[in-house]
Amino acid sequence: MSESNGKEEAIEVTGIVREAVRGAFRVQLENSEHIVLCHLGGKMRKNYIRVVPGDRVTVEVSPYDFTKGRITYRDRG
Repeated sequence: MSESNGKEEAIEVTGIVREAVRGAFRVQLENSEHIVLCHLGGKMRKNYIRVVPGDRVTVEVSPYDFTKGRITYRDRG
């Protein structure tokens, strides 16, 4: 019998920021045309990490709702 804490794991994917929208971002997922509406994760906001259109980012998407996500990392370069 496996233990479960009742919380599902988020799906981590990479994508490119396409547009900034009122405190959120539209991110196009890599290898697909799917667009996800994302907000910045806690550490990104706390440390004032700037995200601009064209940046490659790592996004956590809920397994229940593939239209919303959280940006957790901005790749350098």
